[in-house]
Amino acid sequence: MKAFTISKIPDPERFTRRLTELRLEYQLKTPAALANQTGSRWVPDGAECGFFHLKLWNKPIKVSYPDGLVFREPTDEPSPPMEQALLLYYFTIADGFPLQGNWISFSELPDGKFYNQAFQGYTGKEIARAFENDLGAFQSAAEKLGGERQDLGDRSYRFLALPYVPLMVAYWVGDDDFPASAQVLFDASAGRYLTTDSFAILGSTIAHRLIAARSHPSEK
Repeated sequence: MKAFTISKIPDPERFTRRLTELRLEYQLKTPAALANQTGSRWVPDGAECGFFHLKLWNKPIKVSYPDGLVFREPTDEPSPPMEQALLLYYFTIADGFPLQGNWISFSELPDGKFYNQAFQGYTGKEIARAFENDLGAFQSAAEKLGGERQDLGDRSYRFLALPYVPLMVAYWVGDDDFPASAQVLFDASAGRYLTTDSFAILGSTIAHRLIAARSHPSEK
C-alpha cells in the first residue's frame, strides 16, 4: 500500500466508475438517516434536495443530495476528486455506531495487518524523523492544528478528521537504546465509518500536516 494524498488518483477510469457506484449507494439512504449516521447537519433546498454540512479536518464542506457532490465552503469550490471519494465512502459506510474511546493501530483495521509496515513507514516513522526528539516542536505543531491532548506516550493528540472519525498521534522520545517513535491510531469504531484505504489516506494526511506545521509554524 502506497502513501496516498488527497489529490492522487491511481487509476482514473476505475476511480470514476467507483464514484458513480458510491453515488448510487448514497442515494438509497434518506437524508434523515444520512445526517444521523454521519453527524452532519441537513439543510433542505427544495423537495427531497439539499445539502449536508460538516467539517473535514475542521474545514467546512457540504455534500449535495441526491447527486452526492462535495463542495468546500464558503467558496462553493468543488472538492478534489479524492476528497469527493472520501466523503462518499463516509456517507455510504457510516452507520452511527458510537465512538468507543479505545484506540487501535492500523494493523487492527480490516486487512490492515498486511499493510501495517508500509503505513507505519509513511506515517509514524516520517513524524519521528521530522521532529527528531524535539517534544516541544511536536507539541507546538499538534496544538497549531487543533489537536486535543491525550495521555498516551510522551505526548499524544486527538484530531477530528470527520465528525465520527477521530485519529490520535502518539509520540515517544528516544534515548540511547531506542530512537524516537510515533504512531497514528484510530478509534475502535473506525471500520464502521470508512474503508481501510481511506484510513491510510487520513493517516498520511495528518502526518504531512504535522510535518508542515513544524516547517511553517504560522500555517494550519
